[in-house]
Amino acid sequence: MTKDVIALTSKMPDTRSLLAALHAGGPELNLTATDDGAVIQLCTVAGRPLVSVEAPLLVHVPGEAERLLGPQATAPEPPFWWTETRASTAVPEAGALAGSVCGRLTMLLGGTTWPPGAAHTARVAARDDATDTTAEQPQTPTSPSASDDDPTETAAPAPTPVLPAVDVLTDSTAVVLADRPLVPLSTWLSDILRTTVQVNRALHLVTPPHVRLSLPLRAALGGAPNRWVIQDPAGGYYDGLSGVRLAWLGGTFTPTGTTVADAFTASSTPIGQRQLTVSFRTVHEADTDLLLGGALETAWRHLTGAAPSGWGTAEPVNLPWSPRQLTDLARNRAPAPAHLIAIGAPDRPAIATHRITRTTAGVAQDTTLTLGYATAAEVPLESLEPLAATLVSSHGLTTMLTTLRNARADLTLPAHLEAPPLPVSFTLGPRDTATIGLTHARRPPIATKPRQLGSPSCPALHYPLGDGADAEAWTAFQNLAIHLKNSPGSTSS
Repeated sequence: MTKDVIALTSKMPDTRSLLAALHAGGPELNLTATDDGAVIQLCTVAGRPLVSVEAPLLVHVPGEAERLLGPQATAPEPPFWWTETRASTAVPEAGALAGSVCGRLTMLLGGTTWPPGAAHTARVAARDDATDTTAEQPQTPTSPSASDDDPTETAAPAPTPVLPAVDVLTDSTAVVLADRPLVPLSTWLSDILRTTVQVNRALHLVTPPHVRLSLPLRAALGGAPNRWVIQDPAGGYYDGLSGVRLAWLGGTFTPTGTTVADAFTASSTPIGQRQLTVSFRTVHEADTDLLLGGALETAWRHLTGAAPSGWGTAEPVNLPWSPRQLTDLARNRAPAPAHLIAIGAPDRPAIATHRITRTTAGVAQDTTLTLGYATAAEVPLESLEPLAATLVSSHGLTTMLTTLRNARADLTLPAHLEAPPLPVSFTLGPRDTATIGLTHARRPPIATKPRQLGSPSCPALHYPLGDGADAEAWTAFQNLAIHLKNSPGSTSS
């Protein structure tokens, strides 16, 4: 598997220090860079990439290194610089070369390296075996045997300017190999996901079973054709989300049936831990004075007692929370949507993905806020209706769905079976309530009747569905959805 080494430095890696670090491989190695300079690659004379070095990122948010790298990470006090290197295992010396690059940066600039013990400053001579490693190169789509080769055995950086940082590339799939305790939605992975969509390919992320994903990466992967692929120690592969066994066929990972891997069902979530997820949409008229992120901050304060700690477009989340800066970024990207991440304080696990889009109705903000709790008793279910009322009265709420599940309180996703989320409540905003018709909307075929929120003349409706422990809540929610859909009017989004 590919190895990542990260330098966490007190000072900015300037051009001089980066060149000194990159010299760890000697002057005979070639340097290449992406068009925007975001990634620099150390390559052999024959052009085989050895180490990719991402542009340094200034992190202002406390606890980000520990959240993404684990408690053994010892980062300098924020703000500090995060420089990530990615070594290919296609060449044995590449891992040591990445460690030397990061070790030289921390020696020059102060700081630490992750994983502990990876750093050194020795020069690493990487041999150029280009003439002897044909079997290690990813096969081209024209090769008849390419589709049946195990990509983890033949992995080497794909020779293409479109996706230069993936490990294997076929005509349908880009394969990335990763082996670290937690794989986040880094800038590098975010760029690969965006590019695979543009070139009509799937992204398959291959990891060992101990690896976990961050929730933003899970959300970004979405569903098919993208996959999280687990390399089973007992042999073969399985899907990290469903457990279904997979095989490498036709240049992609494909289900071999409906059989679930034993390893997927062998582990379990720590007893008592919960994840509360609040997903809501707000819509405002487009206005030059509109400040975005207000509903997200309101929900955060309501459920945690504080504002988010930071925000960014990828992980690590690096910027201090600022609705003004968030608004400026969204305006600069318009009319394209803006995808953002917000993070909470280290002692209060909370993370959100936030999407801002222009619609015919105005500016829509779609937020999925997830909070982690060590015990079920800590989950603030009594706060959900007051939160819905505030979002209706002050933030243009259109819909809000709240779910609860037995899952890790640290908000990471393991490669084993977890309980599905159960609906707790649903809120229908004033606009859709009016479209459906108040009389119809307030008489759903569920046990608990809705509660009216907001203005009496233009009310919203809040539907309690359960306490997060009763699987019948899904039936109630489905009956509610069918009832609202079959109204005299029609809902709008």
